[in-house]
Amino acid sequence: MTTITLSNGTLSAEIATLGAELQSLKDSAGREWLWQADPAFWPRHAPVLFPIVGKAAGGKVRVGDKEYPIGQHGFARDSEFEIVEQTPSSVALRLIESTATRQHYPFDFELVMHYALEGTTLHQTATIRNPGGDSLPASFGYHPGFAWPLPDTEAAQTDHIVLFEKDEPAEIRRLGPGGVEAKGRPSPVAGRCLALDPSLFDDDAMIFDRLESRSLWFGVPGKPGLRADFPDMPYLGLWMKPGAPYLCIEPWQGHAAPEGFAGDIGDMPGMMHIAPGASEARHMSVTLEAPE
Repeated sequence: MTTITLSNGTLSAEIATLGAELQSLKDSAGREWLWQADPAFWPRHAPVLFPIVGKAAGGKVRVGDKEYPIGQHGFARDSEFEIVEQTPSSVALRLIESTATRQHYPFDFELVMHYALEGTTLHQTATIRNPGGDSLPASFGYHPGFAWPLPDTEAAQTDHIVLFEKDEPAEIRRLGPGGVEAKGRPSPVAGRCLALDPSLFDDDAMIFDRLESRSLWFGVPGKPGLRADFPDMPYLGLWMKPGAPYLCIEPWQGHAAPEGFAGDIGDMPGMMHIAPGASEARHMSVTLEAPE
C-alpha cells in the first residue's frame, strides 16, 4: 500500500492506494478532522463503496441464473488501486476488473477516484465507466468518518448538530436482520436540525431514503464546522458505533437490500444501469471550518 499526500497550503490530505481511501484531512493549523480508524471501534477512515452499498441479500448478488458471493459494501474498499494522475494538490486512482473481482461481480468496469484540494474544500469524484458490451449495473457510496466532537470545539458530542439544507420530514429507515426495514420510522429531524446524540445510533445507521437535501453542515452552533455537499447522491446514511468518537456522513447512490429482496443485482435500490461505453460520476465535497 502506498499513501499519497496532498497539500495546497490550506489543507492537507492523505489517500491510500488500498481502497483509494482518504486517511487524513487536516486544516492549516494541523488539526485532524477525519476519524483515525481506532480498531477498538471501527478500523476504517473513509471507505469507497462499490459496486454495491450495504449488504446484498444473503451475502450474494444474482446475475441472470447465477449467484455471486459479495461482502458488505462490495470489494473496492479492499482492492489496490493504481495511481493514474497526480499533482501536489490532486490525485486520481483507478480500479478495473480482474479475475478476483469477477468472482463477486462478473462485469468489466473502470472506477476512477479523483481527489482535489481547493481552498478549504476537498473535492471527491467517483467516475464509473462501462467498457463492456452490455449494460453495467453499479452502485456507489461515500463513507467518511469525522471526528466527533470536532477538533478544538471544547464541546460534548451532544452539543453538535447536523443542519440539513432543507427540511427533512420524511420517515427514515433502519436495518433489520433481513435487510432494510420496510416500515419507516419517524424522522428525528426537527425542520432542518438534527440534534445529535449517540443514542440515535442504538439501532444502527439512520437511512434517509427520501432525502430532500443535497448538502448539510455538521458542528457546534456558533462555531466553524464542516459542510458536506453531495449534489448527485439521492440517499444518505448517518452512522456511528455507540461510545465511539466519530460520525459517518455517507452519501449513497443506493442502499442495502430491503427485507425479503430476491431480485437481480440490477433491481437493488438505487442501482445505476450504465450503457456500453458510457460513464457515470458521483460527487462529494467536504469544506472545513465552514460557517453554520
